[in-house]
This record gives sequence, structure tokens and C-alpha cells, in this order.
Amino acid sequence: MRHFAFLLLIAGLMACNAPRQAATQPQADQGAKSAAKLQIAPDIRQRLAQFAPTEISADLSNLPDSERTALRHILLASREMDDIFLRQVWRGNPELQLRLQSAQGPLALPARNYFDINFGPWDRLAGMEPFIGAKVHPVGAGFYPEDMTKDEFNTWIQQHPDSKEAMESLTTIVQRKDGGLEAVPYSQAYSSWLESAAAELRKAAEATSNESLRKYLNSRADAFLSDDYFQSDIDWMDLEAPIEVTIGPYETYEDSLFGYKSAFESFVTIALPEESAKLDRFKKELPALERNLPEPDKYKNFGRGSDSPIRVVDMLYNAGDAKAGVQTIAFNLPNDERVRQAKGSKKVLLRNLMRAKYDQILVPIANAVLASDEAGRVSFEAYFDETLHHELSHGLGPGVITVNGRKTEVRLELKELYSTLEEAKADVMGIYNILHLMDTGVIAKSLRQNLEPTYLAGLFREARFGVDEAHGQGVVAQFNYLTDKGAIVVDEQGRYHTVSEKFPGAIRDLLHDMLELQATGDYEGTAKFLDRWGKPDQNLRAALKKLVVVPVDIRPLFSQADRLMRNNG
Repeated sequence: MRHFAFLLLIAGLMACNAPRQAATQPQADQGAKSAAKLQIAPDIRQRLAQFAPTEISADLSNLPDSERTALRHILLASREMDDIFLRQVWRGNPELQLRLQSAQGPLALPARNYFDINFGPWDRLAGMEPFIGAKVHPVGAGFYPEDMTKDEFNTWIQQHPDSKEAMESLTTIVQRKDGGLEAVPYSQAYSSWLESAAAELRKAAEATSNESLRKYLNSRADAFLSDDYFQSDIDWMDLEAPIEVTIGPYETYEDSLFGYKSAFESFVTIALPEESAKLDRFKKELPALERNLPEPDKYKNFGRGSDSPIRVVDMLYNAGDAKAGVQTIAFNLPNDERVRQAKGSKKVLLRNLMRAKYDQILVPIANAVLASDEAGRVSFEAYFDETLHHELSHGLGPGVITVNGRKTEVRLELKELYSTLEEAKADVMGIYNILHLMDTGVIAKSLRQNLEPTYLAGLFREARFGVDEAHGQGVVAQFNYLTDKGAIVVDEQGRYHTVSEKFPGAIRDLLHDMLELQATGDYEGTAKFLDRWGKPDQNLRAALKKLVVVPVDIRPLFSQADRLMRNNG
């Protein structure tokens, strides 16, 4: 609530970060007539105040003119991801956005801003409940016909087996045609935006003097028009440049129906090579960490590439899926198992976003819900290390698996449950691996006093993203499992602390159970696991209520990037 006055003051600045929507005059007239019909949640101001406006910038002083020119074109290409993702969330979003632009009244401005944050009329912090109107969020988002069921999709593939690859592809949408279904490649479905983005990437490639950046930009431009992202993912893995850019279709979280379809996003960042070099020592530890996982050797994945570069960067701009709702502080890509087998995966840590969230959110959370002795031990170093090893953990454990003699992937077997379990697994494995690296002397044992309270405060931070929706189940499952094992305890004042002597063993047991589900591709077992452990109890709900005055997340403002796109930065 304390951020709302500030939000109003900077509302004009926020508008430049919104997904773009051009409108003709007839469309605008139609929007004005229909604006009055919009039903906006009366608490829209309070919802908006959950996001603390935060200016995001990076030091560009070392970039020569050639790279600044390339950067501008990269930013313009990235902006196209907003328009694509807006339609991937829901095909009706552009029309609703137009109506919102014409809406009047005291709730219209906060509703427009909250629509921009969520890329649609559904509240991502409240289990995708509508804050405009009453329409239920389609579980297939904008990737499938809204009235299509799982059974219809699966039956169609059974009757048309030649369509299976295209229908389940990461880069197609599904639509109705002549009474049946058809898969339409992204390059066709989003052609105008992808063609524009490809043109900007080629201009950036022409401008840059960095060969690895030029190669990636050109191959990613080709991929936008061909839907074949393999080579450009390989080139992205080899990217070593002052501008670290990630742009394209990656994560499948938005597809809650099957988890098949990837969403477009972009991160435009400035590399911090000295900070990255400090973390190189962890790359050589990856094979040993895989061997140390608490699962049978037959499930361990020793065939993945181990290149696994680690980049520490400051973010300048993000777009599309990366911008929606809660802001990403680190990521591990690509998700293509072919690339991971050949090259491993790259871990990118967004230092300036991590610092902003630590100062504005994590420390206040710790002070509110942790026992006083533990709150004082929360540290940025532990937070940074936990984030790093969370991302490293995405590249460890089961990926390509065999189920009943059939070679497949964990993602395909666990379907819409995959993301929930995978994110929770990475949380737990990250802690497990840090503890192991302390035992082997790679990480100083003195960090142990900071590790557990920082992890616990981080669980509260993540739980605020929604304990009653799918992804929140993975966070709650960690709470409940570790509480059941006696590793987390709540006192009579409702404050939480960890039990150090029980913590490592409980983490090991939890990780073992998660890896077993992934290695066997056990969809039913995963559903039962999340149903058993993923329900918040009254103690957790009461603790979360104490955090109402703490921002849930930040809302990035990109004044520096906007000036560059206007070519006067």
C-alpha cells in the first residue's frame, strides 16, 4: 500500500514498458463504446501495490559506438516479444487491451498497469483469477483452441499419428480447421513480429564487432523464420560478448494444459566478465555433483555436455514471458535436450535484479517471519550462491530417460506437472550441492550459518507468488516435507527456524524422492506427491499474512533502454 502514491506519480513512465498495440480509429471508437462494460476488481490498487517500481539500468560506459548501435537494434527486436507473448497468453488479449486503453474512471489506470504486469486480465499472484471481468483463464492459454480438451487432442493424435510431432512441437500453435485440428508453426502464426525482430537482429549483427555475437544474432534471425532453433541455441552457448542477449521461445510454463508450447521472451544484459570468472571453478565440479546425486547410478545422466558457461550480468531490458508477473533473477537455458547433450547449458545470473530483490524483499521477509537469531544470518552471498546452484541444478539429474523401453524426456512424461517439480527439484538440489561442496572444501564452511536461514526466507518469498496454484505447490511441498522431517520448526510466536542437525538429511531425502519421480517419468506419482505435500497449512498462511506490507516483487522500469530505443541514449 505504501508504494501506491509512488506508482501514480510514475504511471506515465510505466506506459513505455507496456506491450505495444496499434489501433485504427474505428477500433478506438469501438474500444471507447465497450470500455464502460469492463468489470474491474475493486481492490486493483492494492494488487498493483504488490509490485515495487524499480529503475533497472546497466553501465554502458565501456561499450564502443558499434556495440551501442547493435544494442539499440537488439532492444527493438526484443520489444517484439511483448506482442507475441501477449497473444500466447490469450488470443483475446489485444482486443481487451484496446478496450482498456479507452476505459475511464478511477480504476482504469491501475487496471491498465496491472494488465501490463500480468500480460492479460488474470492475476498471476492469485492463481490466475480474473481482475477484469469473470472469464476463467484457459489452461491452454493462447496455444490451443479454448474449447479443446486433453482427450480431444490425444484422440486426434491417435487417429492422425503423422501429426504427433507437429502437434506436440514446442514451436507450433494448435487451431481448428475443417472440423479437426492443425498445427501452425510459430513462424506463420506470429510472422509480422518475427520478421520485424529478425530484421532488427540482422542490423545488430551488421553493427557489432564481436564475431560470436554476430553469429548468434544471424542464426537466431534465421530461426525466427524457420522454427529451427538448434543451431542458434548452439551459437548462444558459444556467445562471449559484452552484450549478453537471450531472445526466442523458451519456457513452457504458460502452457498449463500439456506443458508442450514455448513462450517468447528476451533478456538484454551487459556482461560482467570479472564476476563471471570468479564462478568458473564450479563448472568443473558438475560431473562430481552428478555422481553424488542421491539416486541409483542407472538414472544418472553422465552423457550431458559439461561446457556449462556461467555468466554474471546486469539486466538492461526484458520482454515477453520474462517480464510477466514475478521477475526472473537467473535462468538456465537452453531447454532443448539435444543441445544439453552436446554442449550442456548456460547459467545467467542477473546481478542487479538479485540485489534489488534482496534489499527490498528478502531482508524484510526474514525480519518478519524468521526467528530473530536466524533473520540476522540471512546474507546476500548465500542468496547469490543459492540462486547460482539452483540454475546449475537444472542441468543435472534426469533429462532424457527410458520408460517401458521407450526413449523419451522427463518434460514429455510429466507434462503440465514438469515445471512445478523441476523448479522445486532445482531449489532442493541447489542446497544439497552447496552442502556437498562445503564438505569437499570448494565452498567455505563458514557459509553454512547463512545458508539455511537464507533458503528458508527464500521459500517465503517464493510462496508469496501463489501457494494455491500449480507452481506454488512445489514451494509448499518443500516447506511441508522438511517440516515433517523436523528440519523446519515454527515456534509459539509463529516464527520459523531451521534445525541444523536434521537439515542435510531431510534435504537429501526430499531430493531423492523428486529425482525418482523424474527418472521414472512417473506422472501419477508426481501428482500424488504434490497432492500430499503441496497444500499450505494454517501456520504458513498466517506467516504469509504478516508480509502484507512487504512488496511481493519488483516492477522493472526501463528508462535507460527506452532512451536507447529512441536513439538518444
